[in-house]
Amino acid sequence: MGWSTREVAQLAGTTLRTVRHYHEIGLLEEPERLSNGYKVYRTEHLVRLLQIRRLTGLGFTLAMIAAMDNESEQLEAALHAVDAELAVTITRLEEAREEIAKMRRQPVPTDLPFDISAPATDARLSPADRSLFAVISHVIGDDKTQHWRSLLLDYERDDATDEFDTLPPDADEEARERLARRMTPQTLALIEKHPASQAIEHAASGRKAATVINAMLDLYNPAQLDVLVRIWKATGLI
Repeated sequence: MGWSTREVAQLAGTTLRTVRHYHEIGLLEEPERLSNGYKVYRTEHLVRLLQIRRLTGLGFTLAMIAAMDNESEQLEAALHAVDAELAVTITRLEEAREEIAKMRRQPVPTDLPFDISAPATDARLSPADRSLFAVISHVIGDDKTQHWRSLLLDYERDDATDEFDTLPPDADEEARERLARRMTPQTLALIEKHPASQAIEHAASGRKAATVINAMLDLYNPAQLDVLVRIWKATGLI
């Protein structure tokens, strides 16, 4: 007495395709065949399928299951690796739940991490500025979130900022220079109060800088980019 492929798959709580995949990768031994060519699965096959299902449910990969046996040292190494991965996953999920809880208390756009999005919303950043912050925060890394949060909390939108957001691409030289001069003092004050860390400076000067530059080319028109360059020169950023 035995089971067909479909029957053993149902008993093990898996699918026909999964059982066949396990055969293909050598994770499950092929059963004997009857004279008519049909496979006959025995208890050993069902137990193996149940074992695989239990281990994958614990976080083991199929490659790990295929490589391990019941030797204590090998099993301990596999258990340690899975436990470490689960610890990382738990931490990530706890952090995700914390951020979701913050967003439920104070709904904000989801284009930025909450700790940046909340002050960015309060600062009334333009859509272009928000998008740039999203790219920068991703390129530089989440560990610099506090830097951007502190900077945005001290950022004050004014008439010059409004003018910059609506600056036409064909703005003349005089308009660009005048606007750059008006915006430079606040930029300089923010830089002095929130100096870039070495990690930020490295990202800004390394290969990741191309990503930020490409984003800026997409987000701002030629006149706005020219104003930014003037500000950066005036503040010593370039």
